[in-house]
Amino acid sequence: MQMVWRWSRDHFAWFLVTALKTHRATQVHERMIAGSAWHDGDFVWCQLSGRPIGAHADWDEWNALLKAAAIRRVRVHDARHTAATLLLAQRVDQRVVMEILGHSQISMTSRYAHVLPHVMVDAAERIGQALWGET
Repeated sequence: MQMVWRWSRDHFAWFLVTALKTHRATQVHERMIAGSAWHDGDFVWCQLSGRPIGAHADWDEWNALLKAAAIRRVRVHDARHTAATLLLAQRVDQRVVMEILGHSQISMTSRYAHVLPHVMVDAAERIGQALWGET
């Protein structure tokens, strides 16, 4: 029997704390390099000068990624819908999808996910098998 390693909340917490400590050390180094130009806003994520990241910086990065991948422009929100749909189409449990998307309630995940036609056919075949032993 093959053992499958799974993330637990403790593993994730350790990983997150380690990543944040590493990020903080990098930020202290950036602060030293910036010297008197450093803006001390006590931000976790900021520009190299310590100033807050501009409101459109993530949008600009997203669009650059889409362009590099030769994908038409879509909203980040649309990518969440696509991710939920593809995960569910691969039969990933809805609770797992909920965790990946960061939802606190399964009802929110259900709103994001679009049922694909082949998934509906599969569900109909399964219920037929359960009720009548046929496919």
